[in-house]
Amino acid sequence: MSLLPSINRFIRHIQRFKGWFGGAAALCLITGMYLGLITSPPDYYQGEIVRIMYVHVPLAHTALFGYTVLFVGSLWYLWKRDPLIDNMCHAAAGMSAAFTAVALVTGSIWAKPTWNTWWTWDPKLVSFAVLLMILAGYLMLRTMVEDPEQEGRYAAVLAIVGGLDLPIIYFAAEWWRTLHQPLSISLRGVSISGDILLPLSIMSIGFTLLFTYMLMIRTQMLYLVNLFDAKKGRLLSQVHLSKVGQ
Repeated sequence: MSLLPSINRFIRHIQRFKGWFGGAAALCLITGMYLGLITSPPDYYQGEIVRIMYVHVPLAHTALFGYTVLFVGSLWYLWKRDPLIDNMCHAAAGMSAAFTAVALVTGSIWAKPTWNTWWTWDPKLVSFAVLLMILAGYLMLRTMVEDPEQEGRYAAVLAIVGGLDLPIIYFAAEWWRTLHQPLSISLRGVSISGDILLPLSIMSIGFTLLFTYMLMIRTQMLYLVNLFDAKKGRLLSQVHLSKVGQ
């Protein structure tokens, strides 16, 4: 028995609860902002400027999560050629690009007082900027191909190839000399204090829930737009055939 109808039913079932995802995201973000901006202590070296970390780091994590959704969805689309999954990939790419861009901007704002520069050719920064270019190329590709099936297929291949950048971003601080600190949570253990870890975790959960909520909304919009275009195309074809018959 094909898994395709079951997956579609599951996605549509989850769509019913998108309001809960939005509400939970708002609650987590408000709580995380309060803990990060008000109750957490300033850093002994960076002072109050460290508080931008509670926005920048969760944004970066969510951007990587978004591309992971795009990567897995692209594999699934090439396997099953499900238009709904293609809509989800298209939606995930657009939002991942937005989260990646904002993460780069907030990182630059944090870097100026900390590293005394807006930008440096740090391996983690460069690989993250490459991710934004991959996403921009993905979105451009989707506007250049007219055939929907070819568009989805080409875009999926590009997303899968671009997924090679994900482990480079994640392990850049471990593989090369970089201004970024090593992973705070790894097999070696947790190297971050609880008063920092708590708001960071809540903010990361909040942004992930927000991404999921936006993904549901955007996927539904793209699905309806494609459905409308398909019906309009069939209607125009029928009108054309009727004129030819006359």
